[in-house]
Amino acid sequence: MHGARRHDGRQDRHSAVAASVSFPGKFFERGSPAGAAGDGPDQAPARHAPDHGQRAGGAAGLLYSLKHHVVEIRYQTQLSELIEDDGRIIGAVFATNDGDIRIYARRGVVLAAGGIGWSSELRNRLFPDGTQRYSMAPDSNTGDGILAGERAHGEIAQDIRSPALWMPSSVMPQEDGHLSVFPHIMLDRAKPGLIAINRSGVRFVNEANSYHDFVEGMLRSHRTVPSIPAFLICDRGFIRDYGLGLIHPGTRDLSRFIKSGYLFTGDSIAALALQISVDGGALAGTIERHNRFAETGIDEDFGRGTSDLNRFNGDPTNKPNPCLRKIGPGPYFAVAVWPSDLASSAGLRTDANGRALTSTGQPIPGLYAAGADAASIFRGTYPGPGTMIGPAMVFAWRAAMDIAGKSNELGAT
Repeated sequence: MHGARRHDGRQDRHSAVAASVSFPGKFFERGSPAGAAGDGPDQAPARHAPDHGQRAGGAAGLLYSLKHHVVEIRYQTQLSELIEDDGRIIGAVFATNDGDIRIYARRGVVLAAGGIGWSSELRNRLFPDGTQRYSMAPDSNTGDGILAGERAHGEIAQDIRSPALWMPSSVMPQEDGHLSVFPHIMLDRAKPGLIAINRSGVRFVNEANSYHDFVEGMLRSHRTVPSIPAFLICDRGFIRDYGLGLIHPGTRDLSRFIKSGYLFTGDSIAALALQISVDGGALAGTIERHNRFAETGIDEDFGRGTSDLNRFNGDPTNKPNPCLRKIGPGPYFAVAVWPSDLASSAGLRTDANGRALTSTGQPIPGLYAAGADAASIFRGTYPGPGTMIGPAMVFAWRAAMDIAGKSNELGAT
């Protein structure tokens, strides 16, 4: 949040206020990676651009609905503080380019400002070690809604499995100074001929599982063995056939990726291991074991290729397992992947109608939370696509019905 700003006395009154932020479709990072394998202290904030097209079809429909109902949308307007009167939330203070404004709400305020985002306070308090560095949130998302709700006596739910939904991401500094961050969703991890290793040079997860499960495996491994960053290992044939992170399939000239420190390479397994500071003997043993699994089609360690999701994202032409293929001969390649939060699961505790609750479970009069500002109903697990947007729409609707005095029409909860 920004520091205190002057109040110029401007006031607006509405039946309800929704405090939210826009999603501009850009990713930002705080701190550049340093060293051969991306280790080192955080440095100055740096911009980086998305390298996947962002889809906003759902948001476009919601925006159309707002405009259709002549709902005023205020841009460049940041939540500063909630206004409380005799224990009830009656509005909010917003910072604008022209100074602060107060907007009063007769019935309620709904917090839906994007969750934890880049709030250093919340990230340091709630996120595991090693996960604070990268985020898929825009830099305009600084946790204002959750922090304001907490100051208004709301409780941040922490009895959840994970405070965020995770994505493994690789990072490449560009010549113009920005950082390209690639979310490894499914284009390479599930394909045959790639493994993920920790700093001991051994596998730690089913590489073809969902991005959230992959990072959870990384975090489990990191408790006993340095696993942040982890490394995706493959040979030249894999890059030719499937690409690797920011490197498109069929790319012949890899020099700029190697020069930037994004791609590590070695003519032998030992040479690659030296580049990424892992034990060469252990890495050779891991690749040899993986190659035996590729021959039989059975991953005895993590069951890669046994689920429908794994096999769907693999290569159906690769037999007997669409997710397993031998690695080698060299040259060999590696890319470092880091945990980044796709969205936050930790948020304000709410009831079935989206009312923000205190630590004793009492609703805070006039205060609601929805979207990522509310604690996830999935308690930090990730059942699949729609985990965030589905509950966000449902509980925003329930909050609106409660604000309108129509909660009796919602049925049993």
